[in-house]
Amino acid sequence: MSVGPSDGTPGVGGKANLFSPVSVDRISEVIVEQVRLLIREAKLVPGDRLPSERSLCTQFGVSRVTVREALRVLEASGLVEIRVGARGGAFVTQPSSERVGKGLAELMTLASMTAGDVTEARMVFELGILPLVVERATEEDIADLRALVEQGLNALESGSYTMAMSAAFHVRVASAAHNPAIEMLVQTFHGPMLMSLQQAHVAAPLMGPRGAHEHFELVEAIEQRDIERARNIMTRHLQRTADRLADYPGLANLASEE
Repeated sequence: MSVGPSDGTPGVGGKANLFSPVSVDRISEVIVEQVRLLIREAKLVPGDRLPSERSLCTQFGVSRVTVREALRVLEASGLVEIRVGARGGAFVTQPSSERVGKGLAELMTLASMTAGDVTEARMVFELGILPLVVERATEEDIADLRALVEQGLNALESGSYTMAMSAAFHVRVASAAHNPAIEMLVQTFHGPMLMSLQQAHVAAPLMGPRGAHEHFELVEAIEQRDIERARNIMTRHLQRTADRLADYPGLANLASEE
């Protein structure tokens, strides 16, 4: 690490003077946007340490309170990690699929949509990625999926099966496509998908056991690289959910019913 020229503290090598002074309302938001732009342009990359708070105050021409507010927003967004101690500071991070997906899922949950809308979108998305899953699934993917299926079947026997188990299975199937964009999208869908599954379970309690056994069949088809069989199983699996949700209340109503 190099030494920041303005205050003698460690900074990002060659990157301590990337920032421009700001003098507008809601200054912290402008600072956040500057950092985001630098990350998008790869001028700041994961692992880089931002200059010290004092150095940032000087470069931006703002108070320490404003800099700290901007850093809190960046940390909440998953763009920086604040570390304490002698080697602490604000470090650029790579936002995880889970973090990004959670934020998008919250927006989707607040939107005006029904559980049927979510299931219809799932049919387009999950059937669309299935050829990639069948082609790219590794032995580790298959083992993980089998473990989830076994967990679900055991839970059925003990009467503890939940729709969260079904949602987790579908998320793991999508990750077997080995495409980070697909994985991020499915994480986005996790919350709405879980709520739509819960509504379907209320409408038809026997769907859980039937779906769990179809999960077993789907893993077999993926392992055998049988795309037609996998597509037929997934289509039947999702269509049944869609049929049960045809006239069911929107996602927002579920939260008030629980």
